[in-house]
Amino acid sequence: MFDGIMTARGACLAEYTTLHLGGPADVMAFPRNADEIARLYAEARDAGMNVTVIGHGSNLLVKDGGIRGLTVCIGRNMAEVRTEGNLIRAGAGCMLAKAAAAAAENSLTGLEFASGIPGTVGGGVYMNAGAYGGELAQVVREVHAVSPDGQSLCFAGGEMRFGYRQSRAMTEPMIITEVTFCLNKGNRDEILASMADLNSRRAEKQPLNMHSAGSTFKRPQGYFAGALIEQCGLKGYRIGGASVSEKHAGFLVNDGGTAADFLALIQYVSDTVMEKTGVRLESEVRILGEDRC
Repeated sequence: MFDGIMTARGACLAEYTTLHLGGPADVMAFPRNADEIARLYAEARDAGMNVTVIGHGSNLLVKDGGIRGLTVCIGRNMAEVRTEGNLIRAGAGCMLAKAAAAAAENSLTGLEFASGIPGTVGGGVYMNAGAYGGELAQVVREVHAVSPDGQSLCFAGGEMRFGYRQSRAMTEPMIITEVTFCLNKGNRDEILASMADLNSRRAEKQPLNMHSAGSTFKRPQGYFAGALIEQCGLKGYRIGGASVSEKHAGFLVNDGGTAADFLALIQYVSDTVMEKTGVRLESEVRILGEDRC
């Protein structure tokens, strides 16, 4: 099964998430293109295996029991990036920082905000990632994908139904394979200076030296999640090896805990903020897998 496609059995998923949490994957595959993705789905379907798709794992919490069936990792095997005029075409496994760097190198402006987002192009488009007032919806021109039955799909940016941390890919079965960004000509030095400024601000305010999944909660309308959490006195609050960052309360971090610790902390923070402020925080982190038996 899956002959000719790079696979691993029993891979520890903690090694494939920025939280460094998660149990084993029954089978993990690393496809190189859309054809291999279609083949993986077909063979998994014939074998009665569930299929789960992940990217860099920067917005992902895998439970301690791991993931059953086939886990497809869209990563470095699909990370090509190329420039055509004012367009950047990037494979779904390309890191957003790499795409932003390619844009800057070619004096294209519009992706500066994404230069510090620690995720892939595919994962970023899937959730309409954003930072510092920018989001991918603003620059996506075209999205190529494959359906679980092997059909090639193509959507214009306006057809992706982007919203705050959401897209069409969240509600319809598809695996993003390539994205085209439409950018504007700019001054290379100014673009690089803007990226350096944003990344400096990020390093100053965020716990980049800790294992996290980025901002844990979505921004509630009219509020900031971190401010509400800090207002409730939860900075530094800990359950096992999971804690609320002392540097930025919007980040929950892992320093030797378990996925169960992290899930319990998410629930505790959400419940406490609801009790004290009347605002319900909704987790932004994608949660997959099974609890440990």
